[in-house]
Amino acid sequence: MTVFAIVFLLAALSGLALKSVLAWRQIRHVSAHRAAVPAAFRDRIDEAAHRRAADYTVARVRARLPEMVAATAWLLWLTLGGLLQDLHAALGQFLPPGELPHGVLFLALIAVIGWAMALPFELYRVFVTEAKFGFNRISPGLFFSDTVKGAALSAAIGLPLLAAALWLMDGFDRYWWLTVWAGWLGFNLLAMLIWPSFIAPLFNRFEPLEDEALRTRVTRLLERCGFHAKGLFVMDGSRRSAHGNAYFTGFGSSKRIVFFDTLLGRLDGDEIEAVLAHELGHFHHGHILKRIAVMALGSFAVLALLGWLADQNWFYQGLGMQARDSASLLALFMLAMPVFLLPLAPLMSLWSRRHEFQADRYAAKHAGAAPLISALVKLYRDNASTLTPDPWYSGFHDSHPPASSRIAHLEQLQQPSFSARPAHA
Repeated sequence: MTVFAIVFLLAALSGLALKSVLAWRQIRHVSAHRAAVPAAFRDRIDEAAHRRAADYTVARVRARLPEMVAATAWLLWLTLGGLLQDLHAALGQFLPPGELPHGVLFLALIAVIGWAMALPFELYRVFVTEAKFGFNRISPGLFFSDTVKGAALSAAIGLPLLAAALWLMDGFDRYWWLTVWAGWLGFNLLAMLIWPSFIAPLFNRFEPLEDEALRTRVTRLLERCGFHAKGLFVMDGSRRSAHGNAYFTGFGSSKRIVFFDTLLGRLDGDEIEAVLAHELGHFHHGHILKRIAVMALGSFAVLALLGWLADQNWFYQGLGMQARDSASLLALFMLAMPVFLLPLAPLMSLWSRRHEFQADRYAAKHAGAAPLISALVKLYRDNASTLTPDPWYSGFHDSHPPASSRIAHLEQLQQPSFSARPAHA
């Protein structure tokens, strides 16, 4: 076993150990606080709802433990176990290795097998865990339909992208990775433009918001905030889940505001306006553009690294590959990269939580802190979100601040003297 193989093995096992420890911390912490509603929420959420949220959180985390073990075992089998090389050689009996058809089929085969291995865990999550707590509304037929549509869409978009990437990798010399980066960035920006109008409607129905009173409120809020959207829509989220949400989608002139039908049935006009103001806060503070910029810079660095690794024999040997073609390089890199990027997860979570605090502050200014607090409490209750996450688990995984921190921040914004203080985030 080479030095890099040992480093990779230790990194993969350390990552699994870290995620497992955090998961068990979450289970113990949430279970230990199951019996009593936190003081800040006792007049807002009853004990039954709090216990249900604790049980739901524990069930979801427990279900992830075997999935994490299986994913790590699959990764090590593919690489150090030599399965990747075996698949490459087996396809080589039908298609010339190193040529475009072989490379595309090789990468597609890895993706399909990986999807098949993850499918049982997804079925358990949807039809056991989500169903047990009353959240699942998707039928087996609709699940199958979504799966077929997703597979067809992945093939229609993914296969040409893979072919283009491999063609660029083989067709250019030293700085081929720059052309791949430019193509990848362009595709992501294009996807943000076309997703709302062409892709999302394949899976959900989007109807114009018909509630005139709510439509008037939303329009006035948009005018106050200087925001323009292509339309206001209601999505049939209730066909698949009882969870509620609202979101913006698209980019530039294609931006849309989408409300889940489940959300509109739970919140009043003031609360919906506050939730929308929070989403507007993300645009006001440029969070979307900042994330696009980070994605662009991050992908640039990642592809520059890939360009360097292309000539490093120890990289292929350490991960069990004898082949040295572009498809092998891309497969190994996509498998190894998440292992070594795992330590960055808490930094990205911290950055995202800061954005949430900023968006909350914007919402409090334009729609009031009290309606947002009321809306969040309802969403925490109805979505069975735990009020007592383990601090370490939450700090590593959660893109949103814990409920207690977020509500406390909004309550501070209600104080008359708070506007004179420095910004929280």
